[in-house]
Amino acid sequence: MIEAKHLTKRIHNRLILSNVTHTFQTGRFYGIIGPNGVGKSTLLQLLSGAAKPTSGEVMLAGKPLDSYAAKQLARKLAVLQQGGLPPAAFTVREVVGMGRYPYQNWFGDEKNDPAVLVDRALEAMGLTALQNRPLERLSGGERQRAALAKVMVQEAELILLDEPTTYLDIGYQIHLLDTVQAWQRERELTVIAVLHDLNLAALYCDQLLVLHEGGLAASGPPKEVLNESLIRSVYGASATIVVHPATGVPQILLQPGGAAPLR
Repeated sequence: MIEAKHLTKRIHNRLILSNVTHTFQTGRFYGIIGPNGVGKSTLLQLLSGAAKPTSGEVMLAGKPLDSYAAKQLARKLAVLQQGGLPPAAFTVREVVGMGRYPYQNWFGDEKNDPAVLVDRALEAMGLTALQNRPLERLSGGERQRAALAKVMVQEAELILLDEPTTYLDIGYQIHLLDTVQAWQRERELTVIAVLHDLNLAALYCDQLLVLHEGGLAASGPPKEVLNESLIRSVYGASATIVVHPATGVPQILLQPGGAAPLR
């Protein structure tokens, strides 16, 4: 579906990513994890085309990413940016409807009425009652849910999510990821998400990519990737790995006093 080939990125002469290569298969849910500052969001920006690599390239459906026209690319991939949507005077329904931009003509019209798609996305994100409220009157968590609803109506094949659970309490975190997972499986989408919570990543992702010191430290299913040695070497923390009693995936119990000194 999408392939990162020897991606290297420097920002202000600082090496952020170095020679990162990975193929993301259709119909899989990928999680990008790692400590702060290792280039997780940068990798997502390179995969989306929002940033250009210093060297290397991204291939989407067998073609270089930069060969796609803007609307053509927007029909292929949709992005939930870190931090979600800023406050604005547009209503929730208007903002969600903006996800249909890739299918609209110069006059903002499209062949089929998108109202049903918008209604479905609002309902999925629990926003139906708020659809006529201006975005500026929503909480950060509500705006985050509106941002995902906007991504849903875009109907792309590849979904890139940068810290999608930001601003959400644990109930809405589970609801959001349940919705994304069900949506991904129903439509056989490829989802790539930057996640900080390793336990959520293990619960929802088919594959994990661990970034560390600018490179790919590990990749594979959560059962293969998440272990005490990796947590210690990558995060500088001591942890005990247990098996989730319902799903069988690894879950991490952090040990107080086990962190390495800050550098």
